[in-house]
Amino acid sequence: MEFGRVVTAMVTPFDENGEINFKVVKQLARKLADEGSDAIVVTGTTGESPTLSHEEDLLLYAKVLDEVGSRVKVIAGTGSNCTSTTVRYTKLAESVGCHGAMIVVPYYNKPSQEGLYQHFVSIANEVAFPLMIYNIPGRTGVNMLPETVIKISEKARNYFAIKEASGNLDQMRKVITLNQRSDFKLYSGDDSLTLDVLKLGGQGVVSVASHIAGLQIREMITTYTRGDVTSAQKINERLSSLFSVLFITSNPSPVKEALRLIGCPVGGVRLPLVAVNEEEREQIKGVLKQLDLI
Repeated sequence: MEFGRVVTAMVTPFDENGEINFKVVKQLARKLADEGSDAIVVTGTTGESPTLSHEEDLLLYAKVLDEVGSRVKVIAGTGSNCTSTTVRYTKLAESVGCHGAMIVVPYYNKPSQEGLYQHFVSIANEVAFPLMIYNIPGRTGVNMLPETVIKISEKARNYFAIKEASGNLDQMRKVITLNQRSDFKLYSGDDSLTLDVLKLGGQGVVSVASHIAGLQIREMITTYTRGDVTSAQKINERLSSLFSVLFITSNPSPVKEALRLIGCPVGGVRLPLVAVNEEEREQIKGVLKQLDLI
């Protein structure tokens, strides 16, 4: 199964009381579908998954599926650092109609590579829908090695992709080189590395910046795949300041502020995250003005 080229890791809109604003959830899902996203990850890190209850997760899946599920793929972020919990909620995501699930490398307990292998294969054995591995060592404390990625993809054929957010292009190159499956794709987990990943043979990006510049990111990828590397590079250079400013503090605080500034308010963040400060707000505003987005 293809997840497409542009996958947006969607923020979770909240109201002034910190509760999920389902009206805005639907509006945002429509915006992303209209602006170049092939798929939407719901309850990923950008969706503040550590602060959401599992009941909230399921409600979010249902609302996004109802709104845009016929237009884009809806991928549930169901990973945790407990294998049995991940199995249970991945099965629930499948049962409510999600098109796939993204499974993060278990965090905090720092499993071995063999532990990672067994964790991911155990999950795949319990579901039939497509799965995406999510490697982000900066948040989890452990890096899934290329050999482990390939071992998992060869054993569990319903893993169709990996979101690689290690920032290590040599590691990504090795995954792509070792991969023998034409249907197993590597996605950049960092907007700033999307073009580099495409040059390595990657599929696309699981993006945060696509909340703000989805059409431009899609244009960059389409232009590159048509062979116009120079034009793709120009788009990438133009967007580079946006890619940087959206991570001046912990994600998703900057992108939520950027959405507010472009006229798509999605509320604040839940503790322990906090809103951007005034200096950060001005930096975000400056980049949006520079790009003629406000």
